[in-house]
Amino acid sequence: MQLRQLGRTDLQVSALCLGTMTWGEQNDQQEAFAQLDRAKAAGINFIDTAEMYPVPPRAETYATTERYIGEYFKARGDRNDWVLASKVAGPGNGITHIRDGQLKMNRQHIVAALDASLQRLQTDRIDLYQLHWPERSTNFFGQLGYRHHQANFTPLEDTLQALDEQVRAGKIRHIGLSNETPWGTMKYLQLADERGWPRAVSIQNPYNLLNRSFEVGLAEISIREQCGLLAYSPLAFGMLSGKYEGGARPEGARITRFSRFARYMNPQAQAACSRYVNLAREHGLDPAQMALAFVTGQPFVTSNIIGATSLEQLESNLGSIDVTLSPEVLEGIEAIQVAQPNPAP
Repeated sequence: MQLRQLGRTDLQVSALCLGTMTWGEQNDQQEAFAQLDRAKAAGINFIDTAEMYPVPPRAETYATTERYIGEYFKARGDRNDWVLASKVAGPGNGITHIRDGQLKMNRQHIVAALDASLQRLQTDRIDLYQLHWPERSTNFFGQLGYRHHQANFTPLEDTLQALDEQVRAGKIRHIGLSNETPWGTMKYLQLADERGWPRAVSIQNPYNLLNRSFEVGLAEISIREQCGLLAYSPLAFGMLSGKYEGGARPEGARITRFSRFARYMNPQAQAACSRYVNLAREHGLDPAQMALAFVTGQPFVTSNIIGATSLEQLESNLGSIDVTLSPEVLEGIEAIQVAQPNPAP
């Protein structure tokens, strides 16, 4: 397993990160433990979770994912072997069951969320604490066009100062962003440099063959500012694995079970996806491994967040680290991107 530097820190994280958002909804605790054991055996040392997991977020399952991870640390006694990342939830997104649905990125909510996560995770610190999505109204979660709204939101200065207090208290080692824009990313970095507050070491945004919008404004920031991408949805909700080709709906699969996961289901995305799947098969590659290898190989990516609902899926995803894409495959990928650019941002 490759190891990569996390921002400007002294932490080395695996190029593949174990995503956990299905645990507590599509996976039970025993299955979560098995995934963690297998990932560790493969050299993964990086886990990503969030207070709102599992997804889709429901009051009945709220924070189950973090509890599973905490029980794993308790059972295995190996907390120090892992780089642990979690997130504080933002407002909207249909969430009414977390802190009465009145979510803000201020001191009150950050402290409440962090302390609860630490308790569930059965640890005294979180290595990377991320703002799950912006409090302000801006373009994320698939929205490309920006429409300006004057609605009040917690000043970024207040958010960063609150995080600084938690870093100084030893509860957080480093901070990161998620679903953030180029403006937000640079503003946080500017404030950190000016005020001596913690500097974001990563940004967790979607990135896959159907959505390469990160390359437009954020890729340069990631490289120049050493704020690398933690790529989520690298398989576009499993679309790029080929398992949904021809309208197939495998039993138990995410898109089969949950209608809300329609981000990569528009006709343009499905057409492009078929071309990527066919390209992989023409070159004797597993479509999922080709898609993952493309993401992992980008110079602005620190770690590629892989998720699985079975050990078989996890094994395939792990195998992507050994896949090298030939110039012919990369040319084929670019040809599809030119013909159908970012069909599912």
